[in-house]
Amino acid sequence: MSSVNKNLSVTEGSEIPSAKDFKFGVVYSEWNYEVTNALKEGAVKTLLANGAKQENILIKTVPGSFELTLGAQYLAEFTEVDAIICLGCVIQGETRHFDFICDAVAKGITDLNIKYNQPFIFGVLTPENQQQALDRAGGKHGNKGDEAAVTAIKMLALRNSFTV
Repeated sequence: MSSVNKNLSVTEGSEIPSAKDFKFGVVYSEWNYEVTNALKEGAVKTLLANGAKQENILIKTVPGSFELTLGAQYLAEFTEVDAIICLGCVIQGETRHFDFICDAVAKGITDLNIKYNQPFIFGVLTPENQQQALDRAGGKHGNKGDEAAVTAIKMLALRNSFTV
């Protein structure tokens, strides 16, 4: 879907379940900090606005987006969180480095979902430039961190719908 004229963080017609009974891990990259910190702030704000308790949100950083997978795995193995939100930003450059990092992170996070049977949310921006990243980290296209938090809440609600 094109985001040219759309704020992607608006969840029109979509009810967000309560997050009050869940614990969340948020792991975000220090690389591109201006962007990733804004993503993290958006995710935390959205979790709190939907009932999560501050003490049930564990936040950790990793050096770059490539390290998100292992950081998320550590959260799964060493904490009692229900869902893990992975936030990063890889900006297209002049080399294929972008492709390798994006592919590895997407596959790594997908594999964690399956391995742990737990929601690991992909909140990694892959823009062509810094402005596109800022536009999606609280700018004119909303905040991908908000969307990642909503996705985590909805995936936990979906999981619980099968166990009730």
